Amino acid sequence: MVSTVLYTLVFVKIVHLNKNTEMRTKEVRIFVYEYKTLSELPDEDQKLVNAAREAAKSAYAPYSGFSVGAAIKLASGKIVKGNNQENAAFPTGLCAERVALFYANATYPKVSVKTIAVTASNHEGIVEGPVRPCGSCRQALSEAEFRFNQPIKVILDGKEKIQVLDGIDSLLPLAFKPESLD
Repeated sequence: MVSTVLYTLVFVKIVHLNKNTEMRTKEVRIFVYEYKTLSELPDEDQKLVNAAREAAKSAYAPYSGFSVGAAIKLASGKIVKGNNQENAAFPTGLCAERVALFYANATYPKVSVKTIAVTASNHEGIVEGPVRPCGSCRQALSEAEFRFNQPIKVILDGKEKIQVLDGIDSLLPLAFKPESLD
């Protein structure tokens, strides 16, 4: 089988303006690996995406009809699943990524997260484009990377393509990190 991998390079231009100093421009590069089908992914990644798809089927999403599933592979090889849990009082619901991450951290507090796969479906099935974590989920995943000092591979599933990123900095390049508290 011939695998097709498309690379997307995203440039973000950061400009700092300060009256007392010269303007400086910094460039942030983000690599996104795109696959057309699930079968092009390595077997262990396919297994994780399928676990996320399975988790999405039991999401509690009566208000939006948008069922999200997440599956996390821990350093031990254990797979932990989560799905979105909606509430009539919208802010009190919780996203699939944080459900899975918080369960993993609570149950296996000394085991790092290696990979997370995220998918979503609606009344028509798996959504067209890859679903991406919200800002709160990105921040929670960033903290998990910091906690264990290793990147978390991110797999974003969609019907038309699957995107893979090498770490949370690719999703949240200017994250609020513990050193921000200094």
